[in-house]
Amino acid sequence: MAATSAAATLSFGATASHGSRMSSLSNSKSCALKVNAHNSLQSFTGLKAAGSVRFESESSSFLGRESSAALQSSFALKPRKAFPNSSNSYNLLQPQASYKVAVLGAAGGIGQPLSLLIKMSPLVSSLHLYDIANVKGVAADLSHCNTPSEVIDFTGHGELANCLKGVNVVVIPAGVPRKPGMTRDDLFNINAGIVKTLIEAVADNCPDAFIHIISNPVNSTVPIAAEILKQKGVYDPKKLFGVSTLDVVRANTFVAQKKNLKLIDVDVPVVGGHAGITILPLLSKTKPSVSFTDEEIQELTARIQNAGTEVVEAKAGAGSATLSMAYAAARFVESSLRALDGDGDVYECAYVQSDLTELPFFASRIKLGRDGVEALIPSDLQGLTEYEQKALEALKPELKASIEKGFGFAQKQAVAAA
Repeated sequence: MAATSAAATLSFGATASHGSRMSSLSNSKSCALKVNAHNSLQSFTGLKAAGSVRFESESSSFLGRESSAALQSSFALKPRKAFPNSSNSYNLLQPQASYKVAVLGAAGGIGQPLSLLIKMSPLVSSLHLYDIANVKGVAADLSHCNTPSEVIDFTGHGELANCLKGVNVVVIPAGVPRKPGMTRDDLFNINAGIVKTLIEAVADNCPDAFIHIISNPVNSTVPIAAEILKQKGVYDPKKLFGVSTLDVVRANTFVAQKKNLKLIDVDVPVVGGHAGITILPLLSKTKPSVSFTDEEIQELTARIQNAGTEVVEAKAGAGSATLSMAYAAARFVESSLRALDGDGDVYECAYVQSDLTELPFFASRIKLGRDGVEALIPSDLQGLTEYEQKALEALKPELKASIEKGFGFAQKQAVAAA
């Protein structure tokens, strides 16, 4: 960017949505942040200093209405000391980049695009990338992106502790992906061991961090993480999340397509778990209010529940849902960062410890705050249709079995280690 330019534009394509109650976006239209500047700016992508910030967002842009406002609020005009050789002080545009995020499994199919999207957040000051191999190249590549956060790579178990020290949010996409014919449950033995090892390190090095579990099967890996944290004496149920955001992203997308709605306006709460029939989209709670035939309800519910398999089969052995998962996880990370930063209006669906049903863990809409889960939102489970109520009762035995399997694994590991 030329040093003499008076304005700068930062444009994003439709790659991730950030903010509360936001929907997945299908079109890649531009969203521009225009900064009219008069003086040089010391930080953030080489943009010029600004007296004002103006956001231009199309209806199906990267951010959307609520998130544009959220991003705008993350920039503040703050008085700064005069630059060297300057006799004046200026009000300069400064992003509130003050949070450290660690991605464990950063060299993988989800980890790489997820790390890129997190790198784009104006709230991140330091991005720690960990994997057992091949992470140095990912970090070098990302470090060339002119966004505020520094990128630091950590390779192998010996560097895991340093990766986690002082981190505010830990995201765990590590594990093996699903292949054709493989259920999420088939992943259990491998991914359960990986999650156990990583959570032990989190407990030892950043016990107060928000922990985002992506590694499948989430219905079981979150209970495993909870048990490990309990064994370490640092379990805080408000800060452990199973990232089920992808189910919401898919539900919003499929409903918008089916009913010819603007994606930016659609919000479908998804409850239960994060696999097969445990995924329950509450179509009757869709915003804006829309009617569905019985056939549409069955078709949409089945597609949302089996969307992961749809991707696995389409990739024909070449992988699972990596890009959409990275998109959804980045949205949840950004929501968590906004909550940590004091935004009082952050809502997402997540798989957390819950008392909304008789199950110890359950995915539902939650309110996020500085300390994690500020509140569970029970209203989504009230006034369900007959179809939804039956589906809710039908998913409980399977979800209960997955939770107990996770507990059993963690307890067995504890006995073996004793």
